[in-house]
Amino acid sequence: MPPTPPAATRDPLPFIAGLVAAMFLLVAPWLLPKFVPDFWVSIIAEMLIWGLFASSANLLLGYTGLLSFGQSLYFGFGAYGVAFAIHSFKLGVVPAFFIGVAAATVVAAIAGFFAVRLTWHYFAIITVVFSLIFYLIAVGWKTVTGGDDGMSFALPPLAQVGDVELTLLDATFQYYFILAIVAACFFLQWLLLRSPLGMAFKAVRENATRAGLIGFNPYLIRLISFILSGLLAGAAGALFALFSRYASAHYMYWTVSGEAVIWTIVGGTGTLFGPIVGAAVLTIMREELSTVWEHYLIVVGVIVILMVTFAPKGILGSIAAWRTARRAAPGDPAAADGKGTQT
Repeated sequence: MPPTPPAATRDPLPFIAGLVAAMFLLVAPWLLPKFVPDFWVSIIAEMLIWGLFASSANLLLGYTGLLSFGQSLYFGFGAYGVAFAIHSFKLGVVPAFFIGVAAATVVAAIAGFFAVRLTWHYFAIITVVFSLIFYLIAVGWKTVTGGDDGMSFALPPLAQVGDVELTLLDATFQYYFILAIVAACFFLQWLLLRSPLGMAFKAVRENATRAGLIGFNPYLIRLISFILSGLLAGAAGALFALFSRYASAHYMYWTVSGEAVIWTIVGGTGTLFGPIVGAAVLTIMREELSTVWEHYLIVVGVIVILMVTFAPKGILGSIAAWRTARRAAPGDPAAADGKGTQT
């Protein structure tokens, strides 16, 4: 691993860009209505949820080298965990959220026990199979899950502070609630990926055989990564259920996982914030193009194909590679092949 550059020579641009993005997200509920319709605040909240969901796929694909099409299963369990906790057990928002995350994590541990024994396309296939099994159960068990019609519920207030009632029915409070949880999840990922465990993920991704020879257990490391990715997907599903007051078997279908993979690839696989950038870009395109042409998904598909073909590192990965090549001295291998360090 190359030595960390001194503080004086570190590139300040990523920090500045992150600070600007953080400031924008903090003031969005007051800033956006001055320029665009109010509903864009809710759209940004949805982008944050989908970005968190995409980050669960990125933890496996970008950092552990496993392509999963089963993240929708844990997303769905997170959503149904919230729905059952509130609707059937009359629990509050916070306990319901943690029940949804716990349910998704337990299912991820069970599925991962079998799935991470495989790699390459075998792993992708078994994740699809797990997703389809539970999707078909959820669709068929309409008396419990509501099937494709879904399961709606009424949100209880989050807390009472004097005469003020904190509730997710307030769009501004809901936005900050989602922002706080998504930010916490990304911060925990940031810590994880810089820890010895995060380095172990990358070692197994690069060469599992060599990682095993130096003392790592590739199966255990992949299982931990799988469980953590399930936890992130479950948190996204729980947030989405609270956001929409709804859970449906539709969100367990494997194509929902495919969207997470696409967002990750477009934003930048193996970059921390690539998934949320990809989710934001494609969501904005969807919202804008859908008002112009009913077949807007064709345009979105073409753009994704062009992105994958000509910028396979994704948006953030391509920017990082371009800036690294510009900073590299003439004759430096990094300038020749465009490879850069990704965060």
